[in-house]
Amino acid sequence: MDLQWSEHDLAFRDEVRAFLDDKLTDDLRAAGRLQTSVYSDHEAAMRWQAILHERGWAAPAWPVRHGGCDWSLTQHYIFSRESILAGAPYLSPMGIRMVAFAIMRFGIDEQKRYFLPRILTGEVFFCQGYSEPEAGSDLASLSMAAVDDGDDLVLTGSKIWTTHAAEANWMFALVRTSRGERKQQGITFLLLDFTSPGIEIHPLVMSSGEEIQCTIFFDGVRVPKANVLGTIDDGWTVAKYLLEFERGGAAHAPALQVEAAHIAGVAAQQPGPDGGRLIDDPAFAAKLADARMRTEVLEILEYRTLATVAAGGHPGPSASMLKVLGTELSQQLTELALEAAGPIGRVYQPHAARPGGPIAHFTPPTDGYVSGEPWQAVAPLRYLNDRAGSIYAGSNEIQRNILAKAALGL
Repeated sequence: MDLQWSEHDLAFRDEVRAFLDDKLTDDLRAAGRLQTSVYSDHEAAMRWQAILHERGWAAPAWPVRHGGCDWSLTQHYIFSRESILAGAPYLSPMGIRMVAFAIMRFGIDEQKRYFLPRILTGEVFFCQGYSEPEAGSDLASLSMAAVDDGDDLVLTGSKIWTTHAAEANWMFALVRTSRGERKQQGITFLLLDFTSPGIEIHPLVMSSGEEIQCTIFFDGVRVPKANVLGTIDDGWTVAKYLLEFERGGAAHAPALQVEAAHIAGVAAQQPGPDGGRLIDDPAFAAKLADARMRTEVLEILEYRTLATVAAGGHPGPSASMLKVLGTELSQQLTELALEAAGPIGRVYQPHAARPGGPIAHFTPPTDGYVSGEPWQAVAPLRYLNDRAGSIYAGSNEIQRNILAKAALGL
């Protein structure tokens, strides 16, 4: 693997930088730098997606025939890193990075023609309907019923922890269409129009105060069988394929490297426990060095996975490894950021941030006062949100079981 950038790559880097300098407004940069989780302010993210789509860069990892970019692995990395350095808000991954690949792999031509262009423009905005009150990491235990009724499936039940359900107009969902000898049998993968009658959405208030996730109730919701992705009762095959992209289909190391560098910079200005600088405290410095070294290892592992995807493959078991490493490193870094924020990091002031959803039960000060720097206000919110990182997309304990079986043969 050649890790040296060529003259062509450097020219591409300069092209990306010029584009970002020209198109990223101050408001968009603020939305990126002050976001409190992996989900950006929704309106800012959609504005940025429209700008990227106009340039042809909204979904660079897609095949070119569907609107992607014919980029090398290095160019994908450069684009990701430069976007993070410039403070660009993250795009929602549900459509572009997740269900789109399942549609390309399992969808019929009519589904591809309808959904893929609209995902790119943002006209179709997906949320994910997987988890249920009794089916989280053990997803195959799901029970939401989808009863066959002629040309339709009729849905009754609920989904929970559904991110951005209040903003979405479509959902991709797993439903129970039959029971088999194995619980993975009888599951169907659906594309569900949120304008369908019988859907009720209730926001959930997270520990950070944000309303990003929701509970959704379905009462006799009719979904045409034409919206089944793959075949009825074989949705588990589609779900497994998609989960590989959710867990390991993107590079997280650039964002973690930028965050680690930021922590090092602010720690050089913050007081430490002995009266000196925090960065000179041996305990803090050792923890930060450990995180930075592990992030460099993650970067190399992500190179390998991205190379597989770029060659037309899919992540496979390595997705589980990347999910474990990426989320646990992110948690480690948010802990260090909170430590660096000091006592100011204990103050709840979400009005200084750009959360991914509304803030419940909070009235900001009339003068907008914020104690300390904005990053100190963001640090506790990121810390709280990142606690879920080792749970979502299948808990890290589940991922270790997958690796034990698939990679080690245990």
